[in-house]
Amino acid sequence: MDKKIKKIILTGPESTGKSTLAKQLAQEYNSVWVPEFARTYLKGLNRSYREEDLLKIAKGQCDLESFFYKKSNQYMFCDTSMMVMKIWSEYRFGKCDPWILEQLENEKNTTYILCGTDVLWEFDEQRENQNDRNDLYEKYLSELKFYQREFIEVFGNQEVRFDFAIDFLRL
Repeated sequence: MDKKIKKIILTGPESTGKSTLAKQLAQEYNSVWVPEFARTYLKGLNRSYREEDLLKIAKGQCDLESFFYKKSNQYMFCDTSMMVMKIWSEYRFGKCDPWILEQLENEKNTTYILCGTDVLWEFDEQRENQNDRNDLYEKYLSELKFYQREFIEVFGNQEVRFDFAIDFLRL
């Protein structure tokens, strides 16, 4: 990989506008956004997911990012990350696969945009935590600080979040 691409990860609890913001930013910068591999994986599963599925999802996400990296231009906007996999693994199953933790430790040249919970939760058959979003938000915030990641928090409507993210990326 000879080009230098900055990875921007949209993160936070479910239904906080991550996908919308990732798409908007990718369009603004004429680049790509990497969707959640989990959505496709879970849609085709035909059963409830289990702990071992999370490692398959994490590996699929890494493969998807590698594919989109080649199509990126200055920034690559990701709709999820290994941090999400870690938090979800621990939240749902009380532990996290070492491979996921290793990928998280090795992430370089990455900035996170933590999306606030001040937007309405929208139903989606894959969403599970309408009532735990604030607790999960605090977990994301804590993990970002623990791993000493570069991040910003965005709140407000779509336009305000977008403008704030653009201003931040210009720095």
